[in-house]
Amino acid sequence: MKRSFFLLSISVLVVLFWAGCKGSKGPEGNTFKIGIITSLTGSNAAFGQAHKNGYTIALEEINAKGGLLGKKVELDYYDDQSRPDQAVQGISKLVDQDRVSIVLGAYSSESTRAIVPVVTQKQVPLIIPTAVADNVMESNSPWIFRICAGSGSFATATLDFLKNNGNPKTLAIVSENTNFGQANNKSMTEAAKAAGLELVDSESYQASSPDYKSLLQRVKGKNPEVIYFASYLLDASTLMRQSEQLNLNPKYYTSAGTGFAAAEFPTPDKGAGKYAEYTFSVSQWLPSAKWKGSAEFDDKYFKLAGSHPAYHAMEAYAVLVVAAAAIGNAKSDEPQAIRDALRQVNLPETPFGPVKFDARGQNQHPVLITQVQSGQYKVVWPLDAGETKPIIPAPEWSKRQ
Repeated sequence: MKRSFFLLSISVLVVLFWAGCKGSKGPEGNTFKIGIITSLTGSNAAFGQAHKNGYTIALEEINAKGGLLGKKVELDYYDDQSRPDQAVQGISKLVDQDRVSIVLGAYSSESTRAIVPVVTQKQVPLIIPTAVADNVMESNSPWIFRICAGSGSFATATLDFLKNNGNPKTLAIVSENTNFGQANNKSMTEAAKAAGLELVDSESYQASSPDYKSLLQRVKGKNPEVIYFASYLLDASTLMRQSEQLNLNPKYYTSAGTGFAAAEFPTPDKGAGKYAEYTFSVSQWLPSAKWKGSAEFDDKYFKLAGSHPAYHAMEAYAVLVVAAAAIGNAKSDEPQAIRDALRQVNLPETPFGPVKFDARGQNQHPVLITQVQSGQYKVVWPLDAGETKPIIPAPEWSKRQ
């Protein structure tokens, strides 16, 4: 009798233990937690703050509509400090300790590539908002989804713009020595070759260096018509200031977005200021984009942050909207159910444009080309999305006001 009671008690405890473990995954109590990895400190903190602002706006909208699965949504942030190793630790913390059912992030391609195998091993869906290096998708993991366009699309869009706006013949690439920089360098090198554009120089640099004059002097010696940069904000600002000092005058300053597309880039206090003028950049969104809800997002962002957003904030907003749609359709907090629902997502109208993932988990997002004109980003390509005409060639530094 005692033995039977003892075994029964053990069985009850085991059942309760497993029920407790299952119940701790996803929402607990009256909240549904969604894991966020971004760079709130470190060299990419400006972008991480833009992410947080975008997430905050989406969160308010979702909770105003009643939350998810009858629960209020809570965002569980992990600051990766702009470091890939910290991003990996963040996945362990969010999934193993906090028991989230889905993760959004990270910001950089470097950190994102580091966490892809970890979330795949832990079998938790990951939606990528901003990491553009195409190798973050090369694993073909069924748990990975990316809402933004990748580096290959950046190169293709830039070359399409150039072909239809002057058709230059020579190109130099300047890229930072990170996953982001290397991926964009590789994409543009291959695309330029296929397009018949001669690559006269390719320079790689250590990010966050104080002086790039020797590098820029080498580029100047090759006299390219086009320079294509792959740089984050600090370096983008330094490169343009030092280009003026060296009187480096290509016809086109172009870029793979990011630092050259940051809201702060055209500003004198946090970016390149007047040295940003006439630079071209790929962009995934602007407040003036013709997608329904873009202007409203811009208004909400300005009220929250006191500035107008670049596309990084919108991408964060969009991934949370997409995650909420998938969770709602799944009617479950189980990671596999959410993943399966993400595969079926089809949102024809969002402020970020249509969202639908292909078999690899990639959203087919269109790429815009912008130019800084009078301190503001203006869409100049494609024609059906353009706000104004591009200014070509960029005026020589000595002839600028």
